[in-house]
Amino acid sequence: MQSKTRKLKKFLKQWQLYLLILPAAVYLLIFNYQPMYGVQIAFRDFSIRDGIWGSEWVGLKYIKQFIEYPNFKLLLGNTLRLGVYTLAVFPCPVIFALMLNEVRNNKLKKSIQMISYMPYFLSTVVVCSLLMIFTDKDAGVINTLIEALGGTRMDFMTEAAWFDDLYVWSAVWKNMGFDAIIYIAALSSVPEELVEAARIDGANRLKIIWHVNIPSILPTIVIMLILASGHILGVGYEKVLLLQNDLNLSASQIISTYVYELGIRGGQFSYSSAIGLFNNVVNVLILWIVNTISKKVSETGLW
Repeated sequence: MQSKTRKLKKFLKQWQLYLLILPAAVYLLIFNYQPMYGVQIAFRDFSIRDGIWGSEWVGLKYIKQFIEYPNFKLLLGNTLRLGVYTLAVFPCPVIFALMLNEVRNNKLKKSIQMISYMPYFLSTVVVCSLLMIFTDKDAGVINTLIEALGGTRMDFMTEAAWFDDLYVWSAVWKNMGFDAIIYIAALSSVPEELVEAARIDGANRLKIIWHVNIPSILPTIVIMLILASGHILGVGYEKVLLLQNDLNLSASQIISTYVYELGIRGGQFSYSSAIGLFNNVVNVLILWIVNTISKKVSETGLW
């Protein structure tokens, strides 16, 4: 009883803080948790006429159908490859933030920040259009440069071998500045006393970065890495579809594009929901594994 009273007093004392998070909590409940009610159609032979509860229960039929699908390995392999490749370039915004933190001229620093943020506000359609223009075989800037250096023009967009690089590095260009914000904020909280102590001990700028700055923001890096690992199979379909063509299908067919074709264009709601559920379960499993390893290695985790 005393414990409940103590908790109630603590709640009443901090009611303003709970009020601040109320809109976010309501948003999550309405748009993230309430739709989970419809997940059950992955286990039903869904019919619009019969509704969710009236549709026949078929259990794991559609998940089994997806696993037995002839192109299952291709879809899973392409999705995993893109997801792991994207995770491999995770250090880019960290490195950018560390480099930007070393710029001493405030005007130059702010200019670099502004320029690096700008691509983030471009739509995916614009980014893909720019990518196609720059890599155009006949008039693209990249091919013109390759030819000027004595190379041969290439049609990057039609070669499956280039698809992963184009997808990942265009995302790095678009998101790096914005993703670096959280690391720049973390670096601003590094105690100046530690930096001064390192300088007195004779440490140069590289050693200060390695022994002071990086350890100070390491918990932030670990948390962001854990969150990123939970999206390995969560590669979105929008950008892939925009870059996809008949000649690069062997590299650009992924789970989300397959779900889009089945669910939106094919109207196979139960089958596409089952695939999406399978995808999310695997992502959660990966997230749990990475978080467990992180807790044991660095004592930092999401829970």
